[in-house]
Amino acid sequence: MINTITFLLLPFVILGRFPKLRCKSTFFDVKMQGHPLKLLYFFSLTLFLRSFGVEAKSAYLSIYQADSLFAAGSYPAATEAFEYHIQHGYKPTDPMLLKLAFMYEKQGDVAKMLYYLQVYFDRRPDEIVLKKMHDIAIQNNLRGYETDDLNYFYLFYKQYGLYITLALVLLGTYAFGIFWLKFRNREPSRQRHKLTVLAYLTGLLLLVNLPERYQSGIVNRDRVLLRRDPSSAAPVVDVISRGHKVNILGSQDIWLHVFWNDGLYYVRKDNVWLI
Repeated sequence: MINTITFLLLPFVILGRFPKLRCKSTFFDVKMQGHPLKLLYFFSLTLFLRSFGVEAKSAYLSIYQADSLFAAGSYPAATEAFEYHIQHGYKPTDPMLLKLAFMYEKQGDVAKMLYYLQVYFDRRPDEIVLKKMHDIAIQNNLRGYETDDLNYFYLFYKQYGLYITLALVLLGTYAFGIFWLKFRNREPSRQRHKLTVLAYLTGLLLLVNLPERYQSGIVNRDRVLLRRDPSSAAPVVDVISRGHKVNILGSQDIWLHVFWNDGLYYVRKDNVWLI
């Protein structure tokens, strides 16, 4: 709205600041006095319509049209259209995530490709995708994509977590039922059995909440500063580049608390794409 008003008032502002633009000839005074205003108004209106058309171009491209652009090999236009809909609340499908990763690979944007692969992996854990990200990261000297025990545990849990959780819940219910029967019948229970069940229930609670607490992010620009404390005045500990992946432990104001290279640091939120 502000841009629209600015464009429409531009001729009046110019004429107000530059009165010499008005024609002073007595012969042409009547015929020409409105021409500068008309020309400036036409010029500003043309600029406004051009800018509006550029902004609205992606808005009028449907998902179907974006798919057609992808099939035709128009990758920049297709990625722009897909991401426009994602930014405006459209939940990307699995094929769309893979298409975006493929198109960014073709365009040479490794960081964006890894971002969409990571989003897909977080939704559909797959060992093939995990290894592909690992291989791409090695080729481009990027860290955070190692196929270590933690990643494989996360992969295994995402694939079979529901069945594991149900089995543990049933086992815990069975143990709790036995203790309840003993308590009702006033039968003694050994202390170590109580501690074992308590530890089991605590571990189950942590295991169930693990996927919600585990989050990662990909650095979205070059020369991102890692600081010891959540402050712009804090000393810089390390500088990392675009495409590296960090594990996120929490947040504080505009800062993310991340785990990187066996250390805990703080980085600005706008420097990281959250997965």
